[in-house]
Amino acid sequence: MTGFAKIPCTIVTGFLGAGKTTLVRHVLENANGARIAILVNEFGDVGFDGSFLEGCGIEGCGDGQVVELPNGCICCTVADDFLPALDTLLSWDTPPDHILIETSGLALPKPLVTAFNWPQIKSRLTVDGVIAVVDGPAVADGMFVEDPEALKAQRERDQSVDHDNPLEEVFEDQILCADMILMNKADLMDDAARQKARAEIEDHLPRAVKIVETSHGQVDPKLLLGLGAAVEDDLDQRKTHHDGVEDHDHDDFDTAAMTVGSTASPEALIEKVMAAAEIDGVLRIKGFVPVEGKPMRLVVQGVGRRVAHHFDRPWKPGEARDGRLVVIGLKGFDQAAVERALSAEAALSA
Repeated sequence: MTGFAKIPCTIVTGFLGAGKTTLVRHVLENANGARIAILVNEFGDVGFDGSFLEGCGIEGCGDGQVVELPNGCICCTVADDFLPALDTLLSWDTPPDHILIETSGLALPKPLVTAFNWPQIKSRLTVDGVIAVVDGPAVADGMFVEDPEALKAQRERDQSVDHDNPLEEVFEDQILCADMILMNKADLMDDAARQKARAEIEDHLPRAVKIVETSHGQVDPKLLLGLGAAVEDDLDQRKTHHDGVEDHDHDDFDTAAMTVGSTASPEALIEKVMAAAEIDGVLRIKGFVPVEGKPMRLVVQGVGRRVAHHFDRPWKPGEARDGRLVVIGLKGFDQAAVERALSAEAALSA
C-alpha cells in the first residue's frame, strides 16, 4: 500500500447481506499497522454499519476513524456528503494510507467512481479497485431476483417500478463495475452450488473478472488492496445498465426504521424477524436489540429466512437501551404488517 502518488481508495460494493461489513472488519483486523480509514454509507435512518464498526473493539477503530453518511446512497448524495467526508479524512495530521468505502447494499458503484474525476478529488485520490461481495448461496438459489409474482403485484401498486427486474439490475451493475468478485459464504455451499453460483456470476460478466471464494469475508487484505486499477480512468470499459442516467434514485425501494423493545431471548426475536422477513416485498432486516438480563447489545441481520445474530458490545453507561431495526424492501411494502410481526417484542420489560 505504498508508492502511490495519490491516496488509494477501495470501493466495497455488494448486494444486501452479502458480507461487506464483515469483510471491512477483517481488513481492519489484519491491517498490519497501515492507517486505513473507512467511509460507511447507509440506506436508511439508523446508522447500523457505522456503529457496528465503531463498536468492534479493533485498535484504532474509534471516533473519527469512521465517517458515516446516513442520508441515502453515496452515489446519490456525492455533491452534499461525499466531498465533506473525504475532506474530513484528508484533514488528519497524518493522512490515511488507504481509504475503504463501503457502499449501501442498494448502491450503484459506477456513479461514485465517476465522482473521483471531479477536480477537487482527482489530484488527491484514486480508485485502487472495486470489490464486489456476492452472497454465494443466494446467487445459487436465484435470490437476487425477486419473486416474479411479488414484482407483478408491486408494479400494480406503484408505476414508478419501471425496471423489469430492479434487484437483478442492481446486482449486475455492482459486478459489472468490479475488479474482483468475492463469492462469500462458500462454506455454506456444496460443490454443485459453488459451480452454479460461479456460472451465474460469469454469465453476467462481459469481461474477465477474477472470482475468489471466501467464507466470513476471510481474505488476505494484500489480495484486495494495492490493485492500482485507477478505475476512474477506466469507466468506458465498465458498461452498466444505468450509463447516461444522471439521476438514478432508489424509487424501486423503501426503507423504514422501527423501534422495538427488549426481547426475552435471541431465539424469541429471531422468530419474529423471520416472520417479518416473509412479508411480501421485504428484502432485509438489520439492527440492534436489547436482551433482558444481558449487558451486551444484540446485532441482528436477516435476508429472507436466513437470520444471523451475535452480541457485539456492552451497552454504554447512560445509553438508552432502545432496540432499532431497519427494514429495506421493494417500494410500497407493507410496513404496518412488518410492525405487527415484530409487535410481540415491542413492549419493554422494564
